[in-house]
Amino acid sequence: MKIIKPIILLFIITFSFELYSQESNRIVSTIQDLVLDVDESFVASSVTMDDNDNEVSCNNMIYYSRNREALNVDNETGEITANLPGFYTVVAICIQEGGNRLRKDFSVKVNYPPVNEIKISLINNVLYTDSYIPLTFEVIYEKGFIRNDVKFNLTSSNDLISIDNLNNVKAITSGKSTLTAEFEGITSSIVLNIKKNPVSYIELKSNSDEARTGDVFQFKAVAYDKKNVVIGDAPIKFSFTGKSFDKSNTASGLIEKDGRFVGDVAGQYIITSNVGNISASKIVNVIDRNIKRKFKSIGVGTVNDKHTSDFWVFEGVDGRDYAVSGTWGADGTTYFWDVTNPSNMIRIDSIQVDARTVNDVKVSEDGKICVISREGASNRKNGIIIIDVTNPYDVSIISEYTQNLTGGVHNVFIYENHVYALSNGEKYYVINIDDPKNPKEIGKFELGKPGQSIHDVWIEDGIAYSSNWRNGVYLVDVGNGIANGSPSNPVAFANYNYASGAHHATFPYKSKSTGKFYTVLGDEIFPNGIDVKGQNVTAGFLHFVDFTDLDNPVEVARYELPGDGSHNYWIEGDVLYVAMYTGGVRVVDLSGDLMGDLYKQGREIGYILSGSENAYVPNSTMSWGAQLYKGHVFYSDWNSGIGSAKLEPIKPDKTKASIN
Repeated sequence: MKIIKPIILLFIITFSFELYSQESNRIVSTIQDLVLDVDESFVASSVTMDDNDNEVSCNNMIYYSRNREALNVDNETGEITANLPGFYTVVAICIQEGGNRLRKDFSVKVNYPPVNEIKISLINNVLYTDSYIPLTFEVIYEKGFIRNDVKFNLTSSNDLISIDNLNNVKAITSGKSTLTAEFEGITSSIVLNIKKNPVSYIELKSNSDEARTGDVFQFKAVAYDKKNVVIGDAPIKFSFTGKSFDKSNTASGLIEKDGRFVGDVAGQYIITSNVGNISASKIVNVIDRNIKRKFKSIGVGTVNDKHTSDFWVFEGVDGRDYAVSGTWGADGTTYFWDVTNPSNMIRIDSIQVDARTVNDVKVSEDGKICVISREGASNRKNGIIIIDVTNPYDVSIISEYTQNLTGGVHNVFIYENHVYALSNGEKYYVINIDDPKNPKEIGKFELGKPGQSIHDVWIEDGIAYSSNWRNGVYLVDVGNGIANGSPSNPVAFANYNYASGAHHATFPYKSKSTGKFYTVLGDEIFPNGIDVKGQNVTAGFLHFVDFTDLDNPVEVARYELPGDGSHNYWIEGDVLYVAMYTGGVRVVDLSGDLMGDLYKQGREIGYILSGSENAYVPNSTMSWGAQLYKGHVFYSDWNSGIGSAKLEPIKPDKTKASIN
């Protein structure tokens, strides 16, 4: 083992994990029931009390915001500044004598400013009788804030339309009607020009009468008038009902406005297209996907004295196969393994650096250079360590690099002799390692937004996929040429975000079967924080975003394992290999169009639980990441180390599953 500095364990807060002790004491703070206006600031005052309401000593009170863009919080002074309206969480953590930690979450409300304007828009200008009218409403506040989730007071100038309790508006009789929306004293109106429904009948067709769960049907509906003339602008709507073949189950699925339909459960489904009171239906069968295969554990590389973090498998310069794995919340150790025989993984060397956590590890494509990240260094320099792994049995440190990385490096990526290193969870720096003894910073990427944050960066074909929590994924040109970017001049050219704000990791994926391009965006959520010695509750899922049109990305599907959250993953050959924390390592079929809930559709091929009896936390699965390498699925587990598994070959099916 190589040791470059002694280790002093430091308390750190990272976006991934929050550590705290369960004490009978409690935190009392002026943050309780705090209400602020946008741009208003407030300095928190907090104390620790025991069960008898006596104040207990607190060596250090630390504050942080769960949404730094919306609510900026100074970690030390407790000054809270409101940037965006809404409800947010501020966390107060007291570090007591002996290092014990006490935590409490406080909800803070930030008021919306006064309403400035209401906008009403028609989604479709063609309005027919006996049809619901597709409308959108926006409230525009002072300072430019927009909401579309408020309930307006709607009124009509006549009885040509009806308005129900949920503010759905239906056209009853042809003619003109004025619809008025009111909210907080501001009103807006729109004139609705309703025509008599000219549709006489609808012709409904589909590309297939039968498909597997998860496969997408394409329905096409054409509306005709009484003279059999096509009405090209008819506002056709689609819906479905279904009945499961399994009497103990309920049919479910998803249908889009363009007529695409996917069934989650095997059964018979009735697809209906309608324009007002004129409709047409078609029945289709959905059969079981039937893709289950045995997924067997092959070997393990146990680490039973500390938590394991990320890992990387690579081919060495000698042609043998090796792996490197980090450690978390421990003593800065990195392990090196010979995994040439996946059933007998051998720990062959290690390096210990001044860090509490080596969260990420990566190896260059030529198998010569390894870069590891550091967090919690005793000298607060952190940064990255560059290691010579030409002989994985006798690795050696080449250099360390800390400039602009002293706040801690959570993740790194190596691409074409450049290291992309996250800095303090806010941005990443690009470091040239043509000469690994003398690394040199040449560029950086950041959002430039208040409270900016980042968790990960992944690079393929000269595009960096930057995972920025609440701000979602950014596609950044670092040499691809699509936006004239380079490692020294990273240029963002596309973005997608979603409501949870928990975007943790991105994997780009081009479907072999359809040619569509996706970014797969993974959440990371710990509803109750982290228990470092026991079972944990995890949440979140994978979002499949169709990025075929870079200017109009569309979220089309999800992989959500009920009761278990997602972490790191790998995609190859239309197959997903994903570490679902407490749910183990899962293998998922991504072939064909992706639409709806992939788990419900039976796309899961197999899984293993990666926990083990002889582990740091015994019999507690906490899968961290997965990597397909030379036919084996390698993985790391936070509680037990690394391992390998393999899918058994597909057995020929001599019967054809079908419904007569």
